[in-house]
This record gives sequence, C-alpha cells and structure tokens, in this order.
Amino acid sequence: MTDIFRIVIQFAVVLFAISIHESAHAWVADRCGDPTAKLMGRVTLNPIAHIDLIGTIIFPILLAVMGAPVFGWAKPVMVNPYNLRNRRRDGMFISAAGPISNILVALGVIILLGLFSNPIMQSTSTSIALLIKIATYLLMINIFLAVFNLIPIPPLDGSGILEGLLKGEALVMFEKIKPYGFFILLLIIYTHALDSIANFIFTILFKTFPFLIFIMMKAGVVG
Repeated sequence: MTDIFRIVIQFAVVLFAISIHESAHAWVADRCGDPTAKLMGRVTLNPIAHIDLIGTIIFPILLAVMGAPVFGWAKPVMVNPYNLRNRRRDGMFISAAGPISNILVALGVIILLGLFSNPIMQSTSTSIALLIKIATYLLMINIFLAVFNLIPIPPLDGSGILEGLLKGEALVMFEKIKPYGFFILLLIIYTHALDSIANFIFTILFKTFPFLIFIMMKAGVVG
C-alpha cells in the first residue's frame, strides 16, 4: 500500500470518528433539552457539518507531510446550558457522549474482527486485506480519540465530566485551573504522556483480545 493510499484511508477514518463523536454530543444535548446543535445540523454523520478548517484539514495534512499518523478534531458543538433540564448532570452527559460513541465504535470493530478472525487470518484476498486495514485504523483512531478527549483538562470532554462530578472547594479549585487548560494540554502532548496512556490501553486490549495483534500484524499496521 502506498503512503498516499494509507493517508487517504486514515483521513477517511478520522473524518468518520470525529463525525460520530460530534454527532453524539449534539444528539445527547437535544435529548437533554437543548436543540441548538440539532438545529445547526450537527446530528449527522456527514463530515461536512463538522469540519474545522485547522483541525480537520490543515492539521491532518501537516501530520501526513511529516509522516506522522493522521489525526484531527472538528468544530465544537454549541450547547446552550440554559435549555438543559439539569445543567450540571446534563452537561456531564453531553461531554461523555463523544468519547462513549468512539468507544462503542471500537468495541463494534473488536466484535466483528473476533467473529471473523479465522477467515481473516487465512484469507489472501486483496479486498479483505484492505478491509482489515480500514478496520484496524478505525479501531486505533477511535480509541485514541476517546482516550485523548477523556483527559480532564479544558477544553476536552473529560473536563466537562469532571466538572459535573466536583463540588465545593474542589470545584472552585478546578475553575481556577481552567484558564490554563490549553497550556497544560500542550505539556501533556509535549511529554508524550498521552502516548503512554494510549499504549497502556492497547496493551490491555491485546492481552484481552489476543487475536487483535495478529490481525494488525497481518494488516501491516503494527510490526
């Protein structure tokens, strides 16, 4: 598989992953009483509705040029907290919806790969090999997106979940930290802490579902 073809596959998978992520935010917000995102057309898997010029186009292209795995983000879903029936609880649900949607996609891929692991390992078909590669990228990118967004640092989804759980002095302290969230996030990325977390998650997955490592090796995603 050529590098350009690999980049195209990764880019398509990223578009799907961020589309289902943002659509989940919008859908849960609507269910909680705020139709703002729904009225803006965000309850859809059409990536055009979620594209952010920098996060969805420029940043992934730069990663591709540098030879790094293609990754990105979408424009945020707009939520009017005054429409929510329970601002604290519903805000937490809306924040959690995105990562949960990516986890569910990853679990779906694992189940499908598990059901067809024997035929996959025995197949020499080019089309099957392509489907395996798409499935493995779908698994990896959705897990990475979920893990990344669950970090409890603003503006990531994890911060919305944590904010809904905190009370009293802990909440006051968190509010003081929020303005520095972006710089803390940069530090986490710079120190490769996120890579360590993702590697830990994949290690658990490979130990729990050993067939995954053999399928990924066959797909050429891991060595």
